[in-house]
Parts: sequence; structure tokens; C-alpha cells
Amino acid sequence: MARNNDLGDNRVRVDTWDACVDFPIFDAKTRSLKKSVIGAAGGVIGSTESNVVVVEALKDINLHLKHGDRVGLVGHNGAGKSTLLRLLSGIYEPTRGACRVHGRVAPVFDLGVGMDPEISGYENIIIRGMFLGMTRKEMLKKIDDIAEFTELGDYLQMPLRTYSTGMRVRIALGVVTSIDPEILILDEGIGAVDADFMRKARGRLQALVERSGILVFASHSNEFLAQLCDRALWIDHGQIRMEGGIEEVVGAYEGPDAAAHVRKVIADLEKADKKGTPE
Repeated sequence: MARNNDLGDNRVRVDTWDACVDFPIFDAKTRSLKKSVIGAAGGVIGSTESNVVVVEALKDINLHLKHGDRVGLVGHNGAGKSTLLRLLSGIYEPTRGACRVHGRVAPVFDLGVGMDPEISGYENIIIRGMFLGMTRKEMLKKIDDIAEFTELGDYLQMPLRTYSTGMRVRIALGVVTSIDPEILILDEGIGAVDADFMRKARGRLQALVERSGILVFASHSNEFLAQLCDRALWIDHGQIRMEGGIEEVVGAYEGPDAAAHVRKVIADLEKADKKGTPE
């Protein structure tokens, strides 16, 4: 289980003050556009004084994170979790309020972004790493380790278009888990690989989190959240409804059975830590 680092870098911080993100819909009569924006943002529908329809995707977000923080986001689909991740990544600017991020951000939303189907797996490893902020020289040093992790062998010399979805995810996971971010913004988007490989990938992902200064992670997997985070935010209709420990927040959101499962996962992790600690 990830733990706070007491020797963290005070320069790495994330702060928001009453941050809001609105999506105006200038032609409310265009139902397809309205539905697409509302579906993506998942916020509250309002209007301006000029009668422009506005989706309030995030409202009055106050968040203050420092080096060592590991925060999970829970909430229903369309609650605003992904919008919050994009705000923290600098993809969205706050409509009102403020958002200040100090540190190198590695946003991981879509594992396929930054990959070219016409070039080889090896070349895609380099390009994907550069997309996430690494240099070509840094990626060349990591390429053998990533290739071994993917278990794709000679396929890495073939164009990406010849790969299955699961094979592409292996490359993407190999690259993502090799970087060294100061602030890791992670939106769970994996699941197209077999169970054995996923267990292997989770070990590398946990190591990535431990190398990161700050983690903000949106996931529907309570087990994954318990493994990687020690705090949680419940996002509901674009607002922070609750903040606290993983067990407490998951219990409020999903009920006592989910809280009990989280408690068991945490207990199992603590037992494993004790077994791995030398006498």
C-alpha cells in the first residue's frame, strides 16, 4: 500500500480554490451537441443571464495536495471525476476560481494516445514515452526493460496495426509504468489484457505510484484504490461530497459491504508488508 513520503519535495503541489469548470452550449436547440457535452461532463445544467445553456461540470472545488499524497476519486459515471483530472492536468482552465499546479505532470487517460499504427512496437515505445514527457535518450535507456515486460518478443519489430487490442495495451502499460512523474494523474482505462498479465502490470503500477510525488487516481475498482491510495474524494454532480480515508469514503458511497472489502484489502496489504520486513 502506498504511503506518504515524509521527505517529500515541498515544491510539488496541487492547489485549487473554488475552482469551477463550465461548458456553455450556445445552440441549445442542437440536441445532439447538447447531449454529447452533457454526457461527457456529467454536471448540472444551468443558464447564464444571456440564456446560454451551461453545464456546470465542476463547482467550488477546493483541493490542496502535497508531495506524498495518494488520492482516489470515487463517484458514478458522469459525476465529474475525469473533468477534475483534466483540470489538474491543465487540459481545462477553471471558468471561475483558480487552479495552481507546481511540478511535472504525467496525465494518463487513454492508454492508446500517442501511438502510431504504421510503425513498429519499438518505435511506439519511444513515441509514447516522449508523449508522456520523457526524452528520446531516456526512453532508449528504458526500452529493453519495457520490451521484456510486454512479453511480445519479435512482434515488437512489426507495425502496431498487426497487434490485437491486448497487445497494444501491453506496450502502453509498459511505457506508462516506466516513467518518473512528479504528479501522476491516472484514469483507469485498462482491462483488455489477461488476468495473469494484469497482476504483473499492477505490481509495476504500484512501483510507479511509489516513485511519484503526488497521485490522483479515478477508478471504479475499490481493491485497486485501496492498493494505491490512502485518501479518497467522493465526487457527486461536479462537487466534492466527501473527503477522508478510503474505507470511510467508499463506505459512504457504496455501503458497508464495500467498506468491509476495502478494510480486508488494507489488512492483507499490511500483513504482506510485515512479512516482507526483515527482523
